[in-house]
Amino acid sequence: MKRLIDWHLERWKEDPFRKPLIIRGARQIGKTFSVRNFGKKFANIVEVNFEKSKEVKTIFSKNLDPLRIISELKALFKQPIEIGETLLFFDEIQECPDALTSLRYFYENLPKLHLIAAGSLLDFAIEKVGIPVGRVTSLYMYPLSFIEFLVATGYSIAASSILKNDAGTPMSEAIHDLLLDLIGQYLTIGGLPEAVSLWVKTQDVLEVQKVLNRLADTYKQDFDKYAKRYQIKYLDVLFNQIPRFIGCQFKYSLIHGQYQKRELAPCLDLLCRANIFHRVHHSAGNALPLGSESNFEWFKILFLDVALCQIILGADISSWLLNSRETIAAKGNIVETFVGQELLCYSAVFAKTDLYFWKIDKAGSQAEVDYLYPFQNRIVPLEAKSKDGRSLKSLHRFLETHPHCHSGIRLSSANYSIFEKIDSRPLYAICSLAHPDQRFSLDSLVKE
Repeated sequence: MKRLIDWHLERWKEDPFRKPLIIRGARQIGKTFSVRNFGKKFANIVEVNFEKSKEVKTIFSKNLDPLRIISELKALFKQPIEIGETLLFFDEIQECPDALTSLRYFYENLPKLHLIAAGSLLDFAIEKVGIPVGRVTSLYMYPLSFIEFLVATGYSIAASSILKNDAGTPMSEAIHDLLLDLIGQYLTIGGLPEAVSLWVKTQDVLEVQKVLNRLADTYKQDFDKYAKRYQIKYLDVLFNQIPRFIGCQFKYSLIHGQYQKRELAPCLDLLCRANIFHRVHHSAGNALPLGSESNFEWFKILFLDVALCQIILGADISSWLLNSRETIAAKGNIVETFVGQELLCYSAVFAKTDLYFWKIDKAGSQAEVDYLYPFQNRIVPLEAKSKDGRSLKSLHRFLETHPHCHSGIRLSSANYSIFEKIDSRPLYAICSLAHPDQRFSLDSLVKE
């Protein structure tokens, strides 16, 4: 399965000034698979899984001398570890904080060694022991984007046509209709690699639903790895109820039951740190960076994966396959979540991306824009519309009150067009807002 990360790993491999690489992201998004696949570019790969091979932790408990560590890893795994020839992979590194700390000394003493670390709950270990600032590089990874999904399901030519299409130039109606149907497929299957792989093999939505249900249980089984015993019930409540409120400004009072903010807020923080949820914060949108004018008490929540979100809600996800246009028109909150998930996938990979929305809420004056997105050093307001999106009062209101923003983007099921200050693009074209580095990786993905 080809991924956007592949291009970035190739660039890292050839970078003479590279540092040990930490791949960060939620469980089950394909981190380990991508590194193993990348390992085929080397003479050999030595994979150290700290969750499966607990005895290896003792190697790091003595001291953090990289030469001694390499010597003992060679003996333990009975494989050579040669600079320039071997990829050394520390998987589930959060299970061994000493190994995380050792990355600093690998950079200082063995800078030419190709070393990658990953872990499903890595952010919790980083919070405790930190990371060697300036001595490692972090790369952020998400579920498959829509373009990756197209390539995985055999529609590389369709993906290429999206990347080549210019703003304002309508796509042929036949291709446009096909891509909207494929959006329906993506919203049914989602971007978790195991679900996508099964769909490619079987085309059986019921089997995919079983996988998604099992993956939901997997995320819940992790709760006791990063929460205190008394917090698990709150994590469970948030995990099961928050999908009902996607697309809405979140308030703790929305959660059913006798729960207090002081009980729920720390647990929501844990779920965000596990990368299961992502906050979309409010911003006044007057200048970059958007976070400089953020009201952190106002936020919406994105779920890790749009299909998994619907499974937790108990929704019939097969409706997307039967009539994608009608289902898109009826489920605006799911469409908004899809747009947010896509924006994260196409954002800069070497820094954590925060998403923002805009809202005014005064007596007699309400308006809300789904996303404010920094693109080419300017703020772009984005509206995700489940229907054709003819009513854009909030988007026009934002443009009127923010004269530095010359235009806004409407994302909907409509074809490409530009009218006055509104640039209309289809939902499948969010990749047109990709960060420049991601644009290179997108081009590489569809050409191979």
